[in-house]
Amino acid sequence: MKLIDFGVREDEKKYIQEWSKTNNIEVKIVTDLLTPETVKMAQGYDGIVAYQQLPYDEKIFDTMNEFGIHVLSLRNVGVDNVPFEALKRNDIRLTNVPSYSPEAIAEYSVAGLMALLRNFKHMIRKVDQHDFRWAPDIGRELNQLTVGVAGTGRIGRAAIKIYQGFGAKVIAYDKFHNPEIEKQGLYVDDLDTLLKESDVVTLHIPSLGKGHTVINKDTIAEMKDNAIVVNSARGDLINTEELYDAVANGKLYGAVLDVYENEVGVFNTDLSDQEFSDKLLERVIKSNRIILTPHIAFYTTKAVKNMATVSLNSMVSELENGSSENEINLDK
Repeated sequence: MKLIDFGVREDEKKYIQEWSKTNNIEVKIVTDLLTPETVKMAQGYDGIVAYQQLPYDEKIFDTMNEFGIHVLSLRNVGVDNVPFEALKRNDIRLTNVPSYSPEAIAEYSVAGLMALLRNFKHMIRKVDQHDFRWAPDIGRELNQLTVGVAGTGRIGRAAIKIYQGFGAKVIAYDKFHNPEIEKQGLYVDDLDTLLKESDVVTLHIPSLGKGHTVINKDTIAEMKDNAIVVNSARGDLINTEELYDAVANGKLYGAVLDVYENEVGVFNTDLSDQEFSDKLLERVIKSNRIILTPHIAFYTTKAVKNMATVSLNSMVSELENGSSENEINLDK
């Protein structure tokens, strides 16, 4: 068995190499993304592993079929950038890593919120300028707030435990109720209720599709004054311009954003020596009440190792058994 792994970052290499040695399976590491051009390097291999934020071109799968390669294993959760029809047309199975570390993302969301509540961003900027005055950066306490958790999958449930540990009141919404959360009586009937009753709204749900946002000017109008939005899920859940306006005009207290609807080509890229063309993102960065990070909520040693190894294990299961527990249903 020979596998090829595309879009590999430096921090992933050692885990892939360790897995290859332990399992005695050849894995070719490629730093380039998977494109109609680079897929040609996969000729002679049995399966392709990949990760990228850019869309996967349909031509990739035509070439895979020509090469007799019928499994693509992603090192990430999201599959919205993969054209399912092209996979089905070429008889290609798809796997992902559904849970590389729910705790990493949950911990990030709470850490970002705490930094915002205690005005770390503005205070650090002041101290950098040798301004050591306290005011006006008086903080708020999490134990005094109602946190609305939108989405009670693995990440949402991990977040609930942490927020409860701080003494916050927690409410939750999900179309599919988890028995453990149901037993605690945390669910509200709909997302609108969660938005209206929460001091903090933290998003842990998948993308709703292009143009379908959870946080926008209409929903913000229904939220509490001085509410906070935390998003470590998907950038397109929020209309960032309308969120920024609500923070700037004082309707919302602030936001913690680890994702952004136009992040592809920006996040995980060094643009320090280039003219920055995204004026909206520039305004977000300058705001003292918005904490922005470049999609790093997942970025821990545990998570990176799991992304590298679970994707490879799924590939082996697909090739040896014709299926794996992480195979995606392409008909959904």
